[in-house]
Amino acid sequence: MQKTAISTANKTNKNVIKRILVCDDVADNSFLIKTILEAENCLVESVDSGAAVLTFLETDPNPPDLLILDIQMPVMDGFEVVQRLRELTKFQFLPILLVTSFDYDLNKMNGIKCDGFIQKPIDIDTVTSKVREILDRNS
Repeated sequence: MQKTAISTANKTNKNVIKRILVCDDVADNSFLIKTILEAENCLVESVDSGAAVLTFLETDPNPPDLLILDIQMPVMDGFEVVQRLRELTKFQFLPILLVTSFDYDLNKMNGIKCDGFIQKPIDIDTVTSKVREILDRNS
């Protein structure tokens, strides 16, 4: 099976590299996701806490095309990060993919709006297909 880079064509038919922010408090997890997505020609930046996500997004003039966010983190978990982002007008529609070691039902999330889940342990094909699906839906 031939893999294609995670990018989209703009109006001039040139590929546009997607920018992704990864947040996980475990450096190895961030590194793995970053490595997978960089192999797919994505520009990946990473942070290690919910507070760092908020700071990054509020200070960077160009929001990423996707936020990949771990749910279980100390101090501020992924659910709280999503709630805070959705309260801010400029991030209401930011695509968010949650990462968890638990099995969650998106329909029972009590108003948490995200675009999908991937489960740990991280599977390369699952990451690339979910990211591609979300980016294609939002481009």
